[in-house]
Amino acid sequence: MAFDYKKEYKEFYMPKNKPSIVEIPKMNYIAVRGTGNPNEENGDYKNTIGLLYGVAYTIKMSYKGTHKIDGFFEYVVPPLEGFWWQDGLKGSIDYNNKNAINFISIIRLPDFVTKEDFDWAIKEATKKKKQDFSRVEFITYNEGICVQCMHLGSFDDEPATVNLMHEYMKENGYELDITDERYHHEIYLSDPRKCDISKLKTVIRHPIKKIKSEI
Repeated sequence: MAFDYKKEYKEFYMPKNKPSIVEIPKMNYIAVRGTGNPNEENGDYKNTIGLLYGVAYTIKMSYKGTHKIDGFFEYVVPPLEGFWWQDGLKGSIDYNNKNAINFISIIRLPDFVTKEDFDWAIKEATKKKKQDFSRVEFITYNEGICVQCMHLGSFDDEPATVNLMHEYMKENGYELDITDERYHHEIYLSDPRKCDISKLKTVIRHPIKKIKSEI
């Protein structure tokens, strides 16, 4: 068996399909930044996915049998995630103008993977796959307090789930805190190439903060 982040950290990866508030700890990721319609067949977004997985599996195989996570010598590469925004639209996405969408595609790294390990993996993947991986970055993200919910179905139907999340946060004394450093966040638990669109599972997460008392 291998350590599976989705199973071991269900509060982060497998929330219910109703909003909840959660505090996310600081995590390290590999990341690629880009802009454009994520549905474009040969677009930049889909090209970034191959770059991420190329590095993720290079790191995974280099550590096979050498580092333990909770007693496991292997781990399952965590699911693909993404930060999304459009310039001038705080906390929302204009799905009618997908070419203007900015994204950072990310995959979580085990805590024991250092920046030096990442640098080695970039060189190793470049050498073995004969491909340019220079766009891939090592980033640390401290997400903090968020409202999140499991969204079921098409990505284009996400606004309804987001509305429920925002209603829930207000009822509990929070307000949206999307900034240049805190993003609309999605975690993809289904492969749209292999799953009926109505059964797609996506975790949607928004950063929030307590509403300040006027007293």
